[in-house]
Amino acid sequence: MADRLTQLQDTVNQQAEHFCNAIGVIQQTSYPSKFANFDRTGSQTPVQNPPQEDYAQLFAQLIARCAKDIDTLIESLPNEDSSLELQNSSLKRLEIENQETAEQLEQVVQKGELLLEKIQSALGDIAQSQLDMQITLKPNLK
Repeated sequence: MADRLTQLQDTVNQQAEHFCNAIGVIQQTSYPSKFANFDRTGSQTPVQNPPQEDYAQLFAQLIARCAKDIDTLIESLPNEDSSLELQNSSLKRLEIENQETAEQLEQVVQKGELLLEKIQSALGDIAQSQLDMQITLKPNLK
């Protein structure tokens, strides 16, 4: 999972997409209009029929939900006042956890090395037994 700043950036980008899409839909579905004190004549035919869906309501909901998410993410960011204290305590806690994990890793490595020695010894014994069997069986074959 991403950190809070990355989540905030993603949400702000999503909000920008919603705004961009909303403006695009408005441009596609709007009618041309006359300006006052502008004498140019032209036809007032719509570009297309009004949309069947209520895009304004849809984009309003998306933008409002995204704005709520942005507010929630901003509120969840750490406070500047306690930031240094929290970072120090967090670093101390992580250092202790790191030391404990390093000790556990050393124990596992030692156990693994002992196990490897036992396996190598057993393989050596098996190889020696096979050699002894071959030597014992060869004179009987003559």
